[in-house]
Amino acid sequence: MNRLKNIVGALGIAVLLALSGGLACAEDTLKVVIGQINNWENQAPTLGQDAGIFKKHGVVLENTGTQGAGETIQAVISGGADIGAGVGAAGVMRAFSKGAPVRILAPAFTGTGDLYWYVKADSKLQSLKDAIAENTIAYSTNGSSSNNIVVAFISELGAKAKPTATGGPAATLTAVMSGQVDIGWAAPPFGLREIREGKIRILARGSDVPSLRGQTVRTLIVNADSLKTKRDAIMRFMDAYREAVDWMYSDPQALEMYSKKMNQPVDLLKESMDKFQPKETMQTDKFADLDGAIRDAVQLKFLEKPLTQEQIAELLQIPPRKK
Repeated sequence: MNRLKNIVGALGIAVLLALSGGLACAEDTLKVVIGQINNWENQAPTLGQDAGIFKKHGVVLENTGTQGAGETIQAVISGGADIGAGVGAAGVMRAFSKGAPVRILAPAFTGTGDLYWYVKADSKLQSLKDAIAENTIAYSTNGSSSNNIVVAFISELGAKAKPTATGGPAATLTAVMSGQVDIGWAAPPFGLREIREGKIRILARGSDVPSLRGQTVRTLIVNADSLKTKRDAIMRFMDAYREAVDWMYSDPQALEMYSKKMNQPVDLLKESMDKFQPKETMQTDKFADLDGAIRDAVQLKFLEKPLTQEQIAELLQIPPRKK
């Protein structure tokens, strides 16, 4: 009888250990939508997952690409995704001010030097000032950082070209080369090969707009309900995201993985990263020049009026970095 009790007890302990082991190994799944998913600055969720960084933090990501911030915001608002990456700050402020259940989880890109506008090599346009009302200038989708910059080109630099939504860089290049759009937009490394080959030339960069140079212009956003119901997993996501960014800039393997993914030479990608996306642009700790971003969002008609301090406190949900 005692022997039977011992066997049953041992089996019970084994079952409990197995269950606890299963719980310890369980991973939370988060749905992430990423505008311009192939851009270097948006690679932390994808390369980081490939490198096992998110798995180490007990998170599995379902990463999906979109044509830009407009699509990304809608997916997060609807609850179809928990987190959105690469979302223009002005666009998320506008959505939030209208009652959308979105919050800023972290800054994703500070400054605007990574985005550029270009023309065909034989275009008569030599600068934005040469563009007239009959010309067209591209941006990705409404509410994106490229949309914000194009509006600033017009309001601050006096550009007269008509803003035109063209989606991602590949579709935009096709539109430019076929004559459907006069001035295209892109983010490195896309287009660098065509620049080297003399097919296109850069006309302007986002950093030409003085007011946007030191601002956080793109963000990570989170669905407000997901932040409540999946808070622990989302905090672990942020720990992993920050670790992934550090890894991308410290381990040459990250650039090699990106090179294979993009079918682009490492030296070209390294040049792009150094010139357009230095590590400080991808800081995730503080929304830079928040007052300026709100002021510009009002001036550029993304906001009807400035956000209040109470609204700002609710909008910004940036967790402190673990020490």
